[in-house]
Amino acid sequence: MTKNRVLWIVQALLALLFLMAGGAKLAMPAGALAKAAPMLSVAFLRFVSVCEVLGAIGLILPWLLRIQPRLTPLAACALVVVMIGAIVVTVMTIGAPMAAFPAIVGVLLVWVAYSRFRMTPV
Repeated sequence: MTKNRVLWIVQALLALLFLMAGGAKLAMPAGALAKAAPMLSVAFLRFVSVCEVLGAIGLILPWLLRIQPRLTPLAACALVVVMIGAIVVTVMTIGAPMAAFPAIVGVLLVWVAYSRFRMTPV
């Protein structure tokens, strides 16, 4: 498989992950959302949810449609910031071993951002 195909597969999986996570938090009632992360405000969690959904769209559409393809690596970089926050919140709430998943997702996003920056036409 070529690197471009592997990138597309990883981008699609990451986009699905963020669409499901962000969409679930947007659909969740405020009370349930407050119980899930008691240290964060509901408004902030909604903001993060919108960022996740928009980031998921940004991982796919700009590069696929060849309209502003430089937005794809920028979306990946923005989602890295979200994942850094997820690592911190995970460590504070349920412990360091469970932070491995957001860390792995973050590493994959860094790889996508780096690879797409190098492939982006100027």
